[in-house]
Amino acid sequence: MIRLPIGYYVEKAIDWLTYNLDSFFSSIKTILLVIINSFEWIFIGLPFIVMLLLFVLIAWKVAGRNTAIFTVIGLIIIKSINLWQQTMSTFALVATSTVIAIVIGIPLGVWMSFSDRANRIVRPVLDFMQTMPAFVYLIPAVYFFDLGPVPGAVATIIFAMPPIVRLTNLGIRQVAEDVIEASRAFGATSSQMLFKVQIPLAMPTILAGLNQTIMLSLSMVVISAMIGSGGLGDVVLRGITQMRVGLGFEGGLAVVILAMVLDRITQSLGQKEK
Repeated sequence: MIRLPIGYYVEKAIDWLTYNLDSFFSSIKTILLVIINSFEWIFIGLPFIVMLLLFVLIAWKVAGRNTAIFTVIGLIIIKSINLWQQTMSTFALVATSTVIAIVIGIPLGVWMSFSDRANRIVRPVLDFMQTMPAFVYLIPAVYFFDLGPVPGAVATIIFAMPPIVRLTNLGIRQVAEDVIEASRAFGATSSQMLFKVQIPLAMPTILAGLNQTIMLSLSMVVISAMIGSGGLGDVVLRGITQMRVGLGFEGGLAVVILAMVLDRITQSLGQKEK
């Protein structure tokens, strides 16, 4: 059987993009660095006790007393093992990736929900984005943006965006037809129907997509430490490369605590919208 040189043509395409769109990628890198550094400046700049109180108040308000208690204990553990700054760096990267995934993903999901043709075209792309091994995204990201947190953020956005797109599309499509007909009967315009009827009714499903996007972002942020994104992923990576089991476990524990806190809060948001 003839071997298809797919990898060769992909490399040629990457080289062409790197050479011809260098200014475009430099602009994206600058914008992402500003966003990431802004989040880090806030999260790391605020005293630990202030961030702790903010997390606890949000957890108590959204998810209840038990989640708030877990948040207090978990964040104090992170602080006690001297990984607070790395945790906030990881949180900044996750926040950046999640915000951009929402800004791109929700409008894309809305478009797919209104257009069957767009749905047929975009779904295979989402399948590709979600099933491609996460490590593969690191290679072109380094080509386009060099080493550092920016290629990590780009790879994380690509890997974590499909759930918010899919579930936005699904949520809007699942809005009952009789509700749509009733809103039309009352004279609602297309934009009023979207923003006052369909999106509010689809919000629990959209928030479930947000929850999955945040979880995937956290998993990818750790992997992206291989290309210099820093944060807790760097701690885990040093534990692996230096065969320091304790260091790797502490880094992994901090990731688990952060993931559980964010997961409980976003899950509770979705349940409150039902």
